[in-house]
Amino acid sequence: MKKSLLILLDYFIITMGTFLMAIGLVLFLEPYTIAPGGVTGLAIVIRKLSGIPIDVTNLVVNIPLFIGGLVVLGKKFGIKTAYATIALSASIRFIYTFFDVEMFHINDMLLVAIYGGVIMGVGIGLVFKTGGTTGGTDLAGAILHKFFPHISIPKLMMFLDLLIVFASGVVERKLETALYSIIALYIVVKIADSIIEGLNYAKEFIIISDKYEEIGKAIINNMQRGATVLKSQGLYTGKEKNVLLCIVSRAEVATLKKLIQEIDEKAFVTVNSVHEVMGEGFEKK
Repeated sequence: MKKSLLILLDYFIITMGTFLMAIGLVLFLEPYTIAPGGVTGLAIVIRKLSGIPIDVTNLVVNIPLFIGGLVVLGKKFGIKTAYATIALSASIRFIYTFFDVEMFHINDMLLVAIYGGVIMGVGIGLVFKTGGTTGGTDLAGAILHKFFPHISIPKLMMFLDLLIVFASGVVERKLETALYSIIALYIVVKIADSIIEGLNYAKEFIIISDKYEEIGKAIINNMQRGATVLKSQGLYTGKEKNVLLCIVSRAEVATLKKLIQEIDEKAFVTVNSVHEVMGEGFEKK
């Protein structure tokens, strides 16, 4: 029962994600021919040239890509990708039918690129978070990688996306359109990455100190956090050292720094950003 609910939740999230993508595309980006890469960006360019609606192009291009993916890559892309592709076209058609696009007219193209990119990025991030994709250049890149294994998938995707971005400027005959498309593409990628990686950023402390035991006990007693002792060896001295590894929330960074300073002013400390933490004291998976 629980597994069935989780599956339903995944498809609900995909539906919401594709609907947000459709809003970003139809109400913000498409009216200005801002094409942030991908099949949807290509669909915007084709719409400008031929008038074919972007939901139709999205299906026409993605269906053979999906079939090609099954043939070349196997079944790993699965039903979620097929559902997301159909849901995106259905969402676009819904907005075409029930929304007055003219009401959302914005004169500032920079605002359009930013807000369209943010909304679309959140939508794509939600779809990717469930393990699905919307087809497009990620699938095309994976297929091409099979034939050009010396070129990585991200590089192939970037090449395809940049071609589409460049095409938006060509069809509009404006360099500015291509530049705004690059801005939108960058925002889409960064927002999607933030959704996928999680927003519960934390900090990782690596502490090298002869007083590691005292520091470790203080972390446990004063901060109610755990710490791990790692065995290491100094390359220059050859001496064995004990290194403390501790993860804390952003709000606890200053507290831990002060605690270490009070116990050992000579402690060697590095602090790194951690994008996602799951487990006791943090987010549960």
